Amino acid sequence: MTKPPLRHILIVVENLPVPLDRRVWLEATTLVKAGYQVSIISPTGQGWIEAFEIREGVHIYRYPAVLEGSGGAASYVKEYSSALLHWFRLARKIWRENPFQAIHGCNPPDLICLLALWFRRKGVAYVFDQHDVCPELYIVKFQKRGIGYWLMRRLELLSYRSASIVISPNVSFHDIAVARGRKNTDDIFVVRSAPNLADFKSELGSKFDQVVAKTLLGYVGVIGQQEGMEHMVSAAHHLVTVLGETDVHFLIIGFGPSLAEMKQQITKLKLEDYFTFTGALYGPTLVGALNAIDIGLAPDPCNAMNDISTMNKVVEYMALGKPVVQFDLTEGRRTAGGASLYAANNNPKIFAECIKTLVSNPERRRDMGKIGKERVVCSLAWSFSEPHLLAAYAHLAAKRAREDRSIAP
Repeated sequence: MTKPPLRHILIVVENLPVPLDRRVWLEATTLVKAGYQVSIISPTGQGWIEAFEIREGVHIYRYPAVLEGSGGAASYVKEYSSALLHWFRLARKIWRENPFQAIHGCNPPDLICLLALWFRRKGVAYVFDQHDVCPELYIVKFQKRGIGYWLMRRLELLSYRSASIVISPNVSFHDIAVARGRKNTDDIFVVRSAPNLADFKSELGSKFDQVVAKTLLGYVGVIGQQEGMEHMVSAAHHLVTVLGETDVHFLIIGFGPSLAEMKQQITKLKLEDYFTFTGALYGPTLVGALNAIDIGLAPDPCNAMNDISTMNKVVEYMALGKPVVQFDLTEGRRTAGGASLYAANNNPKIFAECIKTLVSNPERRRDMGKIGKERVVCSLAWSFSEPHLLAAYAHLAAKRAREDRSIAP
């Protein structure tokens, strides 16, 4: 049977609601501008509660989210089994309304390939957009390997094998797709997560400029176990009580399963006056908050997953000319270069010392901010990722055409 032209793409994401997931949203809107029809299946959350809406030409279908669990494997089974049921339900609905030719799966989890395998019999291709390396993520969350780890390895391999093309966010993930996934390099495309400079502009006037402190330190992202929030709070305690930097304030933008634990740690250390939590922010409000900060923080500890992951927040800080403090990660250095200070050995005290270095030296902050912004403008902005995403889909369309010719009588 001849495959229809590649015109309608179904994106499936479980980890964050859309358009709050900025990478997924930029991919979707880029594809729409290129002439594709795009539908997204996404969970609800953080104010995005409509079951269906059309936004910037993208058709968004949302399902009720089961909150990410912190009670062990059973909570994840509940979360992901619920998501699977909603994926199949909504995919069938979308198919009846407008058949799609590709499913673009954004992990975690590595279960979206099951939906893709079901629709393969209808000639639908699978695009594996690997946001996280789930086997390493499992180790970080549960501090062991065991049966769960090997299940993650099997699901990851199934995702690679069922995918016509793989989209990787950086070189490290590309290399895993080759070595562990045994994918042909021609079928792997590196599409870096990056801000759209049309939205991320350096401007003044945010309400967060009114925070009463000489130096405003900022964090944006998920507040979860693997993000190292306990390290940041410990660093804050050392910065204030040992290093004597009391004219500082921490602006925390985001949400996640470890929020309550983080607040408990802050209370225990008597740091309540040094922290403000905004919850999830989006669009101009987010950019305004990030413009208000003086230093961007990325406390993600060095481990098997984080060392090879590109942190969106680091590039976003850089886009607005903010210097960064982070732990010493392979991909973190590749991204930030001279725009960041790097704390060794997952040590919160060294992290605090790096913060103090920048708090004490506004001129160095400005110089590092200029380096970071230049790196984004010259090589890391979304405008540099767009051609790689569109090349991936052009390659997929060509593969489908070749497959049709190979089976033609």
